[in-house]
Amino acid sequence: MKKLIPTLLVLLLVALSCDKKQPTNISLENTPRTKWVDSIYNKMTLKEKIGQLFMIATYSNKGKKHTDSIQRLINENGIGGLVFFQGGPVRQARQTNVYQATSKVPLLIAMDAEWGLNMRLDSTVRFPYNMTLGAIKDTDLVRKVGEKIGEHCNRLGVHINFAPVVDINTNSKNPIIGVRSFAEDKYQVTEKALAFTNGMQSKNVLACAKHFPGHGDTDKDSHKTLPTVTLSKERIDSVEMYPYKELFKNKMAGVMVAHLNVPSLEKDGVPSSLSHHIVTDILKERLGFEGLIFTDALNMKGAANYKETGAIDLAAFMAGNDILVLTEDVPKAVSKITEAYNNKEITEERLAHSVKKILASKFDVDLNNFKPIDTLNLISDLNDETNDVLNEAVFINAITALKNNNVLPFREVANKKIAFVGLGDGNSAPFLSALQSHLKVDDFSDLKQPELLRKLKSYEKVIVSYHRLNSRLTSKISDEDRLKIEEIAKNNKVVLDVFASQYSLENLDFENIEAAIVSYENSEIAQKVSAEIILGNKDAKGKLSASLNDEFIAGSGIKILK
Repeated sequence: MKKLIPTLLVLLLVALSCDKKQPTNISLENTPRTKWVDSIYNKMTLKEKIGQLFMIATYSNKGKKHTDSIQRLINENGIGGLVFFQGGPVRQARQTNVYQATSKVPLLIAMDAEWGLNMRLDSTVRFPYNMTLGAIKDTDLVRKVGEKIGEHCNRLGVHINFAPVVDINTNSKNPIIGVRSFAEDKYQVTEKALAFTNGMQSKNVLACAKHFPGHGDTDKDSHKTLPTVTLSKERIDSVEMYPYKELFKNKMAGVMVAHLNVPSLEKDGVPSSLSHHIVTDILKERLGFEGLIFTDALNMKGAANYKETGAIDLAAFMAGNDILVLTEDVPKAVSKITEAYNNKEITEERLAHSVKKILASKFDVDLNNFKPIDTLNLISDLNDETNDVLNEAVFINAITALKNNNVLPFREVANKKIAFVGLGDGNSAPFLSALQSHLKVDDFSDLKQPELLRKLKSYEKVIVSYHRLNSRLTSKISDEDRLKIEEIAKNNKVVLDVFASQYSLENLDFENIEAAIVSYENSEIAQKVSAEIILGNKDAKGKLSASLNDEFIAGSGIKILK
């Protein structure tokens, strides 16, 4: 029996070695996917292979001259993909069909649709921002939002959505991330990002996490300059990179690399998008990411100011990126990369690695069997009633009661005098109308102080609502509106309802405010749901996913749940 043990051990080791994951080089796999990829790759010229690396911007709200220029770039450079910006869905579908018919190899179509197609297109539905989704306890609702956005992208012929944003917004003064982030806590961000990604990718739309290695703790906009992240590499690894590590375990299709100066990770001041250490050593090798790696837009000043056009594209590719997004000059960039290839600075293996990954992704989204987008009923398909049902469910679960000194909900107020004061630059009509359909509410929004204060003296309760025209903004409310709210609260029982980011309340004194609600966004649905909460027909179920400031937490007696 003893003689059998070594033999069994050898057999066991052989079996285990056979079960190991094979290398990801798709040319070693004998699958329909690999066969298709190799059949395309092997017929390509060097210029066509290099052309696959580029995704260029296109618009469906521009004229024939623009469309002709895109077709010319596709014809002359074998462009691999397009990123659509402003326009409309029917126009975009028609243009996509034209461009796909022009291209020798099917094009990957991408969009920034973080909160749905409406981020770029008219005649489409806008879903809530990530920070609103972050306030929801029911994570399955976030999955459903991702699923619905994926459904819309798929219907429009969009293969890659540059979402979700997985930046952890630990800096309330961040001018570019803010409400695009799910939360200031890494676990919250990860949980919501996983749900969103699973929902979207279930509709065969590739997700792309951004902005690696982490844009959350910045106070500059990388569209305008190169922001600096002063965090230690230990902090970045344990916090900013945490969502990526978890997403990589769950088949995340893509990652977008930011333009950041991160001295703890790249000592030479090279933007993260151009850093071989950050893109290859950390993202690909240490974190083991095998999906598509996209640069952030190379025309953004955070990158464009570092090197001249063409040289920046070459640097980005040499760093390890697969897809070069929005280069400023495709022919010049193709020429630079071709020159580097001919000079043996870029090997055939390195080029094949990225191009075959791109082609494999095209196979994954069925571009090996491309069919033109059907524009019949496109608008109605993108705008059915299920969108409103989902949006309403999100706000019911997201709207958050910050404070309530037993004044909410309004019950037995039939004989009570209630005043309304709407502030900010946004529309408050749906909110006021919803309140007035159940209560007698007098509107004093147009009055100036001190007449406003004099009129309000005879009212027991005052509903003050703050509405921001662009609820993406995270800047503080104006001093004029802040002082008006605080002055009214000294003399009346005030219920404050904020249809904007919680960050807008950073400088507000809550001491005399009886009740405060954050409704996050100034949409019609948010206003109607919030009115129902005040009336007691619905409960405020959300919790803040990011705090306001230390003074608010310490001085108000309000516990912010994270």
